[in-house]
Amino acid sequence: MTTATATATRVRILRAAERLLGRDPDCALAEVAAAAGVARRTVYGHFGGRDGLVRGLVEEAAEAVRHALSGPGAPVPGDDPATALARFVRTLWPVGDRYGTLIALARRRGLGPDPVHAVLGPARDTVAAIVARGQRTGTFHTVVPAGALGAALEAHLLTLLTCARTGTWEDDGRGAAVAALVVAGVEAGRAERIVGRGAEEGVGPVGGDGADLTGGGGMRSVGR
Repeated sequence: MTTATATATRVRILRAAERLLGRDPDCALAEVAAAAGVARRTVYGHFGGRDGLVRGLVEEAAEAVRHALSGPGAPVPGDDPATALARFVRTLWPVGDRYGTLIALARRRGLGPDPVHAVLGPARDTVAAIVARGQRTGTFHTVVPAGALGAALEAHLLTLLTCARTGTWEDDGRGAAVAALVVAGVEAGRAERIVGRGAEEGVGPVGGDGADLTGGGGMRSVGR
C-alpha cells in the first residue's frame, strides 16, 4: 500500500467514525469499517482500536482549532476586548459544532485530560488573554477573577454547542457570541451591535460599538 493510499484510507475511516460515533458513541468498529468501505482489521491496523480512533479524531479537532485561530476571522491584536471575544466565538463556532461531540466522547472514554486539552488548550489561552485584558480595561466585569470567568465562558459555550447539536437551539455563532459577551459583562444592546456589525460585513466583528446595523432588531432572532 502506498503512502497516499494509506493516508486516503485513514481519512475515510476518520470521516466514517466522525459520522457514526457522533450519532452513537457505542457504535461498533465493524460498522465504522463498513461505512468506510474497509475491513475491520484495517481500522485496527491504522488506529489499534476504539481509543486510538477517538484520539485520531481529537487530533484532527485540535488542528482545526489551531487553524481557525490563525484564520482571517480570528481575533487580532488591535481588537478591543469585546470585539475580540465576539470574533473568537464566531470563528470557533463551526469547529466546536463539528467536534464538540468528539470532545465529550474522549471524556466518556476516560482518555484523561490530555486529548481534551489538546483541542481546548489554544482556545483557552486565547480566551484567558482576552478576558484579562477586558477586565483591566473595564470592558468586562470583575465579579469573579479572570480565570474563573474564562472557565465559565467555556462551560457556557460548550452547553450552547450541545443544545445546537441536539436541535434544541439553532444558531450560526452570532447568538452564541452575543451570549458570551453578556456573560462577560457587556450590556446586551452593545453586544448585539458588536456582533451585528460583523454579520453585516460577512466576517467576524471588526469594530467597536458603531451604529446599530441590525435595524433595531439586534440579534434577538438568531437563537430562534
